[in-house]
Parts: sequence; C-alpha cells; structure tokens
Amino acid sequence: MSAHNPDSQLMERCMAFAGILQAITQVQSLARLGECDDAELSASLRTIIVTEPENIQEVYPAFSELEKGYKLILNQLGDSQKKDVETTRYLVGILALERKLARSANGMGMLAERINQVHRQLVHFAITDEQVLANFASIYSDIISNLGPKLQISGNPAILQRPLVQQKIRALLLAAMRSAVLWRQLGGKRRHLILSRKAVVDAAKLTLKNN
Repeated sequence: MSAHNPDSQLMERCMAFAGILQAITQVQSLARLGECDDAELSASLRTIIVTEPENIQEVYPAFSELEKGYKLILNQLGDSQKKDVETTRYLVGILALERKLARSANGMGMLAERINQVHRQLVHFAITDEQVLANFASIYSDIISNLGPKLQISGNPAILQRPLVQQKIRALLLAAMRSAVLWRQLGGKRRHLILSRKAVVDAAKLTLKNN
C-alpha cells in the first residue's frame, strides 16, 4: 500500500488497531459465553485472506464491522473507567507475537502459503464453515503459537473445552494478528499507545462521529 499524508495514515492505523480489538472482543465473548456474532466473525476472518490489498478499505470494507473495535479504543486508551485488564493482556500478547513473526525468517512466507490453501477451500465452503475454521485454527497453532509464550485465554472452562469454540478462538487470534501486521505496516509502534494515546483516541472519536 502506498504512503499517505500523516493524518490519513493515523486514521488507517486507527482502523487496523480497531481490527485487533474487534477480534479480541469476540475471543472474550466465545471464551465466556460460547458464542459471538456471526457477521462480526465473518468480517474478522475475511481480513486474513486479503493478503495484498490495494488500500485499507479492501481489508475493512464496512464501518459497521469495526464499530465495537473503535469503541474499545475509547475504553482502553481514553480516560474512561472502562479499561479491561484482560483486553490489554491479549493486546500486549498479540503485539509481542506479531513482532516475533516480523523477525521470523520464514514465518510470513509460511503464513502466505497456508492462507493460499484457505483461498482454495473458499471455492467450496463459507468462511465460517467448520472445515475453514479448522484450517485457520491450525495455521495459528502451527505458525503463530510457536513464536513465543502462548496466550492464556480466560473464560468458562467447560466452554473452552469445546472443539468448535477452540477453533473459532484460534481463528480470531489469527485475525487479530492480521490486523496487528497491518497496524505495524502503517507505522504503528507500541510506544504510540503510550505517547500518542490522545491522537489515537481522537481519530477513533472522529470516525465514530462521522459514521
């Protein structure tokens, strides 16, 4: 994707960051309740298969699919009392794994190869089909999980034992990684979340106001 002026790059970075949080909130919903919104699940999973976007709108085509993510930016980075420690823990874990993926000699190549296999599956199956979910989950387990300390998912132990819930959670963690990769490609750095918090929050507020 081509370079932009700083303002539009901040808006795009904010969009990718909302994408990470949107996937994380679905992981939490699945871990606690055993379900998440199907449309949101589809939207997050579709980001994984857009591997060579011309622009960020190809990755996140509809604002409605990221609305929760933007609201979470306000909660997590703003002055509100609604900060969720668990969300922060998952976010820090995903960003740490993304850094390891970026430094890994063949991680990105392996990822691209495996995602191409999913493209072939999608000729025959919907993106939320169990066989596709299983494939996304195994990509996460085989490539991402082995990069560093495993993310410990909190929730209802009985629900977390269900194979389909496990697959959906891993697939969504892969989607969170996809947005984290994009966030970094757009110039996102962890220090921005501390030093430029206000700018990120203001960008999220503006996006919510304009949609």
